[in-house]
Amino acid sequence: MTQTSENAIEPYTLLRASLALFKKAPAELGPEERRRAERQARSEYDIETRVLHSAEAAGVVISDRELELAFSEVRGRFDSDEAFRAALAANRLDEASLKAALARQCKVNTVLERVAARSPKVNEVEVGIFYHLHPEKFRLPEQRDARHILISINPDYPENIREQARRRIDEIARLLQRKPYQFPELALKHSECPTALDGGALGTIVRGKLYPELDGALFSLKENEISGVVETEIGFHLIQCLKIIRAETVSLKKAAPKIKALIQERYRRNCQRTWLASLPEVDRQCR
Repeated sequence: MTQTSENAIEPYTLLRASLALFKKAPAELGPEERRRAERQARSEYDIETRVLHSAEAAGVVISDRELELAFSEVRGRFDSDEAFRAALAANRLDEASLKAALARQCKVNTVLERVAARSPKVNEVEVGIFYHLHPEKFRLPEQRDARHILISINPDYPENIREQARRRIDEIARLLQRKPYQFPELALKHSECPTALDGGALGTIVRGKLYPELDGALFSLKENEISGVVETEIGFHLIQCLKIIRAETVSLKKAAPKIKALIQERYRRNCQRTWLASLPEVDRQCR
């Protein structure tokens, strides 16, 4: 697929730029959004053209299977053939032009992957230096596994006016004093938070993620302890600490694989950027 003039924009590249920038199709963009998407699409297309005219691209062939997998991935985002074809038409594409654009993209990605493979390999010394220069990245704060029950305050509903909401949460608290193991059941039955469907489970929490009142209550509890009634701006809560995960510093041995992967990815990107910067401009007549 070619650009016929300086102002022409390949439809699939424009679609990609529009989705990346605004999570919208080109037809949904406002004038300024459209201009930004077009600028990015032209820039991406120019870079891809330089990649495809490089010596490294000369021997790259995209197999029919690879192309079919890429096409199937795009097709799989739609519920029906009709919806798929309608989306293609709305973006000035058809199956043939989409496959051509995908083949181009696959070839560019393959070339960039081959270039990235030239990057130097990370050694243990580099991993150790990174670990000791960034100790804050390997300190894990204290965490708590928790679940809670919410009775909201809402004057529009008789059962949720302040007095009634407090009465309801107090009754649940009394039940839990006798039978704390019923917390998930009571959350499912009474809680007005979406977590009710999962027995009130909040998951693993670090300080500062909840309302301040709930945060303070949770981090003052012992394991399996249930708080008293806690009031926040949205209503009344009961919160239970299921498990305390103490703060710790991740060891170098445990952190090493992630550090190595992080540094290696930086090397790969730097290698690609340096190579791209070395590519000559391509005559527009060749595109």
